[in-house]
Amino acid sequence: MPVLSLQTDYSLRILMFLAANEDRRCQIGEIAEFFVISRDHLAKAARRLGQAGFIRTIRGIGGGLELARPASDIRLGDVIQQIEGRLALLDCTQTAGVCHIQPGCKLKGVLARAEQLQREYLNSVFLSEVVTAGEDLVQLTTLASG
Repeated sequence: MPVLSLQTDYSLRILMFLAANEDRRCQIGEIAEFFVISRDHLAKAARRLGQAGFIRTIRGIGGGLELARPASDIRLGDVIQQIEGRLALLDCTQTAGVCHIQPGCKLKGVLARAEQLQREYLNSVFLSEVVTAGEDLVQLTTLASG
């Protein structure tokens, strides 16, 4: 299975953090510190999330990041597709002429169906189902060292 890019990973983490803290605006620095991730990488992911309409960035005093719409309206599949584009198990499921046996290959149909099921499932899961507003995210590194 294709592995999601770091940009998608970071984008999902930002959304989870914002959903857990929906009652306030959050700063890139605190999210970076929480996840122990580069502030610059998170800023790039936040910019893309903002351009895609998933978050709002407010500048100035009292500014920060917040969800642009309720977590119950954000589908994980939409986020992943916006950041990754369409995920493919093999090139042949999206592009003709990349394989000599492609015209008669039955594997292509199987893989295309698997991709469809994956998209359908991810589009059935909302951000609110993976993070509860007001519930603290737990740093596993803290638990492991204790």
